[in-house]
Amino acid sequence: MSYHFSKTVSYDFDTAIAKVTEELEREGFGVLTVIDVTETLKKKLDIDFNKYRILGACNPHLAHQALQAEDKIGTMLPCNVIVQEHENGEVEVSAVNPVASMMAIKNDSLGNVAMQVGEKLRKVIENV
Repeated sequence: MSYHFSKTVSYDFDTAIAKVTEELEREGFGVLTVIDVTETLKKKLDIDFNKYRILGACNPHLAHQALQAEDKIGTMLPCNVIVQEHENGEVEVSAVNPVASMMAIKNDSLGNVAMQVGEKLRKVIENV
């Protein structure tokens, strides 16, 4: 089982960010955090890196269900979605597969929530 869902898109980087955000909202997610990896690596290490952003997405309803089942699940929230531009100019979007992540936790009640989140994130990637 792969730990992510990925797709190469025909959009430019900024349009891909907007489309991903729109599809996340359509599936009930909000973007809580945005980490600009490119900017951070330049600022902290003076390294030039390809365009790469991590969007921390959260579906409040499903996050609440997960927190009720496992109070330490917050260590794995929010769900990360990345948009990156490769050296050849192609833009790829990827989302974590929560089912793969949750396999590390021995709590059967999380399985259903992880499947629901996974279905929604897979749909986001497919629809971008």
